[in-house]
Amino acid sequence: MAQTKIAVIGGSGIYDIDGLETPQWVTVETPWGAPSDQILTGTLDGIEMAFLPRHGRGHVHSPTEVPYRANIDALKRLRVTDVISVSACGSFREHMAPGDFVVVDQFIDRTFAREKSFFGTGCVAHVNVAHPTCPRLGDACESAARTAGITVHRDGTYLAMEGPQFSTLAESTIYREQWGCDVIGMTNMPEAKLAREAELCYASVAMVTDYDSWHPDHGEVDVTAIIATLTGNAEKARALVKGLPALLGADRAPCPHGCDRALDHAILTAPEKRDPQVLAKLDAVAGRVL
Repeated sequence: MAQTKIAVIGGSGIYDIDGLETPQWVTVETPWGAPSDQILTGTLDGIEMAFLPRHGRGHVHSPTEVPYRANIDALKRLRVTDVISVSACGSFREHMAPGDFVVVDQFIDRTFAREKSFFGTGCVAHVNVAHPTCPRLGDACESAARTAGITVHRDGTYLAMEGPQFSTLAESTIYREQWGCDVIGMTNMPEAKLAREAELCYASVAMVTDYDSWHPDHGEVDVTAIIATLTGNAEKARALVKGLPALLGADRAPCPHGCDRALDHAILTAPEKRDPQVLAKLDAVAGRVL
C-alpha cells in the first residue's frame, strides 16, 4: 500500500506550522521549468508534508505567471498523493462572508493566457474533469475546518479569472446572478486540471477575503482590507492543515473516485506515433501509464 504524502499549495503564512518535524527547503527541477519556489518538506504527526508557496516567497509571481505545470510536476516528483489548494477569494454570496472558508467542488475557467495541459502534439490526452476536485479530500478539509472552529461552506463553484485586475461591477454581477458562481479567484486554474492530468487527488479551499465588487454595502475590492483578512485566514488555514494527517492517515488506499487513475483511458496518440521527447517530459506526471 502506498504512503500518504500531503502537499499544500498556498501563501507564505500557511506553511509556518507548529509541530512540523525535520523541515527542509528542497529544490526540485522539472522539464517544465522551475516551480514557483523551493518546496518545504517535513513530517507532521507522522505524515510526510510538502508546502509550495504558489506565488513564491515574497509574492513574486502574478496569477498569470505562476508556473503551474512545473509546480504540479515537482509535487509529483516528490511522491505527493494529495494536494490541498488554499487560496484567497472573493465571495458572491452574502452568507459566505469574509473570514469564512469554502470547500470548492466546481470551476468555471475564464483564464486565457496560461498553458493548461502537460499533453499536446506528440502525445495527446483528454482527461475527465467533470468533477475536478476529490470528494474524499474535500470531506477531510471540511472536517478539519469544522474541528478547528472555522465557518466552512461545502460545494461552491469557483470562477477562475485571468487577472491581475479585479472584476468590473458588470462582470461581478454576471458571475453572481447569471452564472451562479459562489467565489472568484485567479489561481485554481489550470492548477486543478493539471493535478487531474498528473493523477493527484486535489481539493480547493477558498478563503473568503471580500465580496468582490457586487455588494452594495461593501463597494469595490480594497487590497488593504484583503490583506487584513488574509492575516486572520492564514491562522485558520494552519489549523485546518494541522488536522489533515489524522484524517487522511498514513496508508494510502486507491482513491475511491479514481483521481489516481485518471489517465487509464485518456491517452489517444498511438504508441508508435508518440514523440520520445514529449514522453521524456511526461516521465513524472504520466509515468504510470507510459
